[in-house]
Amino acid sequence: MAQRLNSTLEAVTDRIRRRSEASRSAYLDQMRAAGRDGRHRAVLSCGNLAHGFAACPGGDKQALKAGDSVNVGIVTAYNDMLSAHQPFERFPGIIKAALNEVGAVGQVAGGVPAMCDGVTQGQPGMELSLFSRDAIAMATAIALSHNMFDAVLCLGVCDKIVPGLLIGALRFGHLPVIFVPAGPMRSGLPNPEKARVRQLYAEGKVGRDALLDAESKSYHSPGTCTFYGTANSNQMLMEIMGLHVPGAAFINPDDPLRDVMTAEAARRAVAIVPGGDEPAPLADIVDARAIANAIVGLHATGGSTNHTIHLIAIARAAGLLVDWSDFHDLAGVTPLLCRVYPNGPADVNHFHAAGGLGFVIRELLDAGLLHEDVLTVSGRGLRHYASEPFESEAGVTWRPAVAQSANTDVVRPVAEPFSADGGLKVLDGDLGRAVIKISAVKPEHHLVEAPAIVFESQDDFIARFKAGELDRDFVAVLRFQGPRANGMPELHRLTPSLGALQDRGFHVALVTDGRMSGASGKVPAAIHVSPEAALGGAIARVRDGDIVRVDAAGGRLTVSADGFAARSLALAPATVQAGMGRELFTGFRQLCGPAEEGALSIPGLAEAAAGPTAETV
Repeated sequence: MAQRLNSTLEAVTDRIRRRSEASRSAYLDQMRAAGRDGRHRAVLSCGNLAHGFAACPGGDKQALKAGDSVNVGIVTAYNDMLSAHQPFERFPGIIKAALNEVGAVGQVAGGVPAMCDGVTQGQPGMELSLFSRDAIAMATAIALSHNMFDAVLCLGVCDKIVPGLLIGALRFGHLPVIFVPAGPMRSGLPNPEKARVRQLYAEGKVGRDALLDAESKSYHSPGTCTFYGTANSNQMLMEIMGLHVPGAAFINPDDPLRDVMTAEAARRAVAIVPGGDEPAPLADIVDARAIANAIVGLHATGGSTNHTIHLIAIARAAGLLVDWSDFHDLAGVTPLLCRVYPNGPADVNHFHAAGGLGFVIRELLDAGLLHEDVLTVSGRGLRHYASEPFESEAGVTWRPAVAQSANTDVVRPVAEPFSADGGLKVLDGDLGRAVIKISAVKPEHHLVEAPAIVFESQDDFIARFKAGELDRDFVAVLRFQGPRANGMPELHRLTPSLGALQDRGFHVALVTDGRMSGASGKVPAAIHVSPEAALGGAIARVRDGDIVRVDAAGGRLTVSADGFAARSLALAPATVQAGMGRELFTGFRQLCGPAEEGALSIPGLAEAAAGPTAETV
């Protein structure tokens, strides 16, 4: 039985609504105007329409020609290089067959790019990663701009792909949209063992053959990586926001239930079209309550720091203004219920087996920590997501989530959390505002105060580590890594070296205007420092030897140095943003907004949701 809604959750949701009143109203007006004409292909000329169904098989062509069938657009991130997206090759056929069974039609509306941060980590291509989100949003809009569709199925999983698909789809929020995941790969080499081998390699104690063998045993088959990084955090968010068929997130690609759930998503898309019995347009699902639920879910599961950027961008696409103060306040009342690598040894398959998202959602609902009375693609409120799907003669049925965790080392009830508050914190101080993830950081490392060593590239840090120059207490200040500087690449390549230094007994921390992977680990890292160095942020004033204090418990990020505020700003390093396609994204870098505003490089979208700056934490 749900308790009364938590007062902080209620207050933050109301704050988002008030802050967003003008921009949300403008967004909804735009969506209502788009939906007023009913089935949109009815406004197409005969020539337009003939082009739209020219390649369809006979039955589908006749259905679209007659104009009385639901047409579902499929936007897919399929490619067969990336393990997480390779399973999508089969999905259009499954979807189209399920749609035909209920008298509807499906068309692949378009494809969007899908890049993998695991492949590009530490490489020039990583500097395109953040901007790929906005490119995906625009590609989604291009796919849907043909005006042929009554509903949309989005096929995507990984880091920037799901946020990009959702940002693009929200500009067609008059349509119902369901996200269709592919699921995680089966468990391979345990994640702690993978991390151990990486650290040994960083220290020069094992060779490349041993490292490649460990990595190959970790990433070994179709599906998402099994750690709880951004990709799997995406699936949690789509579930808790009511954009999945309930229970879809963590079913493996080769499980027969995966295909059943994919077909069910197709049938649900038909059931929730405008004019039907259960209309559920995307614009009505993604409201202030859904965004607040998503932030709570992120805290409760120890999710990816990347979503302190992506959720803000998603919200802006729906006319909602969210900032890190909202994350901070909700973190204070949300218990940490999960230990999934890097926050513990288990992977997402272990989490799913122990009770998974159905268990977590029920626990949060019963504690009054989620809005239950929300619209979802299931046709019911969020309580339906506190359940597990099973294959049946009818296709799929749901049973209540398990009453008790099958493994309390992996997932726990609200009454016995791993921590009383969420794993993400906001830091504030004379170095700016930043985000830190401490769910995997031991309490003795929640405060680090040490002399700064300034770096302006990952390569510089790694070279000095290998040369033995960093065996001491220090705070690594790595700057000019923000969106305007070089596209805000993830800096996960530093993790093994920093971890090794911490294991040697040194007090170390990272302060950067760049990002860390969703797999941010055991070393305290104040990331997304804003304003970034390229925009004149105070991080550009730091010099070697300044005393930097990273205080996760107190929420502070400060520097002690004489005359700090009067110092001149360091100049950006003389690097050329060219090669590996980076020159094509010059405009993105020049237009990109701050991390706390979603790091959006789409000016029209940012302006449409323009509003107040961050409130004081």
